[in-house]
Amino acid sequence: MKQFISINDVLTPAHSTIGLAINSLTAKALAYKQNPFIDRALGKDKRIGLLFLNPSLRTRLSTQVAAQNLGMEAIVFNVDKEGWALEFEEGAIMSGNTVEHIKDAAPIMGSYFDILAIRTFPGLQNKQDDYSEMYINQFIKYAGVPVVSLESATLHPLQSLTDIMTMQEHLLANPIAKQKCKVVLTWAPHVKALPQCVANSFAQWVNAWGEADFVITHPKNYELDEQFTKGATITHNQDEALKDADFVYVKNWSTYNDYGKVYENNPKWMLTQEKLAVTNNAKVMHCLPVRRNVELSDEILDSTSSIVTTQAGNRVWAAQAVLSEILTLKL
Repeated sequence: MKQFISINDVLTPAHSTIGLAINSLTAKALAYKQNPFIDRALGKDKRIGLLFLNPSLRTRLSTQVAAQNLGMEAIVFNVDKEGWALEFEEGAIMSGNTVEHIKDAAPIMGSYFDILAIRTFPGLQNKQDDYSEMYINQFIKYAGVPVVSLESATLHPLQSLTDIMTMQEHLLANPIAKQKCKVVLTWAPHVKALPQCVANSFAQWVNAWGEADFVITHPKNYELDEQFTKGATITHNQDEALKDADFVYVKNWSTYNDYGKVYENNPKWMLTQEKLAVTNNAKVMHCLPVRRNVELSDEILDSTSSIVTTQAGNRVWAAQAVLSEILTLKL
């Protein structure tokens, strides 16, 4: 693995399909969960720089722990608060607020670290700008070392790997009779406009995984980019979508077509135990942070239906599997 930006970076010559590559990576993550320090020497005398252009809790801490489990030194830098304002546009006349160009900053950071991990965020103002992934692509172009996405403007691959791993872990412990599990991604209300990153990424990974009947449910006008959802069943009827589900992933996102808007905030879309009654005793997932009793009810989050804590804990092992793959290739 040369970098980790999307599902496309998982496939290697050792795997005939992306689905097999995903299963191999999740198996590695689950193995690290059982034996965290087995590859402690792999990252000896290596450094990873964790660069944040927006806040983080689980992503930051889990990646630090994962790197240290592999023997790496992890250094965190909050670019948005502690560094100079960066310019990313090629040919920019820097007479405004930006102080340093990425062409100058990225190679220096690349010389300090063996791996750079970057967290960016969409502006939710201009779809073309956000979906060009300019920020993370400029780091890739100029850093000269492997780049790992800690969430970008459109995708969150470490979260999605964790999500697949968590479902795999649950299925291994509680095998179901049917050939494929049913996974539902359901939109939820929120107090503000949120990006499509997690929903895009989850859809991309579940579709590529190929081991689930995948349904996406959301209000009208909340369609996601088809490049990520193609292959899924899409419905505006949440009750219909939830029927016989084994896993329900709850997430808000803002509009894609009329970009970054909030058209709908109907509390009836919040998942409750009553709605779960039609599922196959489904386990409920969320990437966190979660707005209690807006996105998800207390009765679900505090019940045995919820696996969000396990899911969040698994962030360490997913990150460790990815860093291990990159370090192995570098060696």
